[in-house]
Amino acid sequence: MDLVYGTPYWPSTYKSDVDYPSLNGDISCDCLIIGGGMGGALTSRLLAERGFDTVVIDKRKIAHGSSSANTGLLQYTNDKTLTSCINTFGEAKGVRFYELCRESMKQLSGIAGSLKTDPWFIPRNSFCFASSEEDVSLLEEEFQTLQKYGFEAELWSSDQIKSHFPFVKPAALYTKGDAEVNPYRFVQGLFESAVQHGARIYEETEMIHCEYDDEGVTCYTPHGKIRAKQVVYAAGYETQEIKKDRGAYLKATYAITTKPLSDLSSWHEQAMIWETARPYLYMRTTPDNRIIVGGLDEETPAQDQRELRSENQGEVLLEELRTYFPLDQLEVDYAWGAVFGNTHDGLPLIGTHPDYPHSYFVEGYGGNGTVYSMIAASLIADAISGGAQNEDMKLFSLTRTSKPSPV
Repeated sequence: MDLVYGTPYWPSTYKSDVDYPSLNGDISCDCLIIGGGMGGALTSRLLAERGFDTVVIDKRKIAHGSSSANTGLLQYTNDKTLTSCINTFGEAKGVRFYELCRESMKQLSGIAGSLKTDPWFIPRNSFCFASSEEDVSLLEEEFQTLQKYGFEAELWSSDQIKSHFPFVKPAALYTKGDAEVNPYRFVQGLFESAVQHGARIYEETEMIHCEYDDEGVTCYTPHGKIRAKQVVYAAGYETQEIKKDRGAYLKATYAITTKPLSDLSSWHEQAMIWETARPYLYMRTTPDNRIIVGGLDEETPAQDQRELRSENQGEVLLEELRTYFPLDQLEVDYAWGAVFGNTHDGLPLIGTHPDYPHSYFVEGYGGNGTVYSMIAASLIADAISGGAQNEDMKLFSLTRTSKPSPV
């Protein structure tokens, strides 16, 4: 699958000193993780530090799939509001989902601070504005819901927005407890940490297929076999090609990174910005004073059009940025497109599947993929450690109904 096209920014920020080999021979382990992105990195770190003999394989170089295109906004709030989650799944499940996201933000912060490689993890507030007057009531309702269940939020008026930003919108939610990260550096640092705890990493090692028996799983690669007691499929959007019932829909999304700017003082607290419209525009800054802008989700273009499309959509994003921040010297430095996926009910897919024994799946689909990957890594590590599924894992069941009810 062609996950990324164009030129993403993050790989330019880090040159690894580590050279992971390709697998050449037969090996065995407790836990095999298939996928060298965010989900695989977080899971390998947790399993390795708990003492499990862990092996990771990826058919590419580490972090060169979707992780290189991830724009690094980490939030406990979601594309699906808490109000909507409660209406869809019921009060207990909806609130628990948001609590898990908030807990995962704290876990991500702790892990980021423990890494030798600086992942550029910076606590940030989030600013979600009403794209139109019609969306003000949506934000007002969500503000009340967040407050009711103990999530810190402020509801900003048009005048408050005008006093803090160089643009005006009808209303906005201002939430705390979020963060930005460099996902490429984060994944590299996580794998470096996992290796220090005993994990083995093999790049450019593709899973051809897996066979299952009563004792575990045998994974076949081009130049060897891996015998594992448990396997974790963390192949991101390519997991859709592994199992029969895909459970998600894929689109194309786009992003740009500007050249460094001399003055971002008009950007209040350098908060992460997004909106109520769907598909939505979102913006953030970087430690070297660049701006990242993303959005314009659409059906995936034909393969021979993708490079040109990422360039053209990059220019559209730049013009959108100028309407919010009319800064001098705004210029695109990096522009890329990538596969983006979501589930039909807005929750990620995490856990076991009846057709795949001794297996767990990490499918952190949606606009909050890193947070979902943290949830998945924690739940799966607990399940493997304790031998039973955590009750929270049922929220994200791969076989859950496609028509959830709040009752």
